[in-house]
Amino acid sequence: MFEADLERDGFCLLRHAVTNETVSGLLAVCTNAFSDESRSVRARSSRGHVYAARNLIESIPEVTTIWQNDLLVGFLRDQLGDSFGLVRALFFDKPPDRTWNLPWHQDTSIAVKDNSVASSSFSRPTLKAGVPHLIASDDILHQMLTLRIHLDEVTDDNGPLRVVPGSHVARESQGIGFPNAVTVQAAVGDVLAMRPLIQHASGPSAAGTTRHRRILHLEFAADPELPDGVQWHHFVQGTIG
Repeated sequence: MFEADLERDGFCLLRHAVTNETVSGLLAVCTNAFSDESRSVRARSSRGHVYAARNLIESIPEVTTIWQNDLLVGFLRDQLGDSFGLVRALFFDKPPDRTWNLPWHQDTSIAVKDNSVASSSFSRPTLKAGVPHLIASDDILHQMLTLRIHLDEVTDDNGPLRVVPGSHVARESQGIGFPNAVTVQAAVGDVLAMRPLIQHASGPSAAGTTRHRRILHLEFAADPELPDGVQWHHFVQGTIG
């Protein structure tokens, strides 16, 4: 088993960071929200299954509190400092009968209020599900951290995430190399912490599996301020001292 270290490898797994009861409650809330088209959940679905949803801070208030326990807030504060906050929340699922795969990539896009502001720290303005986004510089991404809360057990059967240790240090980095990528398996309530620049990918679920692979993907930043007057689309600060 690969024992990951966040500073060295760009990721680590926090075991049992969220209770099963909390996970069950969140799944119920998400199911209700995704089935209600009157709510502002920007979701992509196929054959009745939602496999990705954006802008959850606006539509599912529970995503602003599920991470606010002593373990996770303490961890985030240790990594990002006292002023950290939640800046984006996404949901992913691999339904067993509608699986998908994701090629190798790094997470370089951030959600902002206005993507027309000129700044050398940002590039390539886009609109994703109605929200302005920009590609952020490495300096900004180094001050961010993603927590992926596992809402299902993740095994080789349901398309686990694969990461390349050490690839988080720069945009062009390949770390220890793609052939040495590590597969992240997890129990319900385990939380994967990862730096945005780490190279990561996932394959499709195994044929015949009955497992979903549902993830709540939360992005945090160290500072409520961005360069040159650019503003986060949302910034939700932790409340546990």
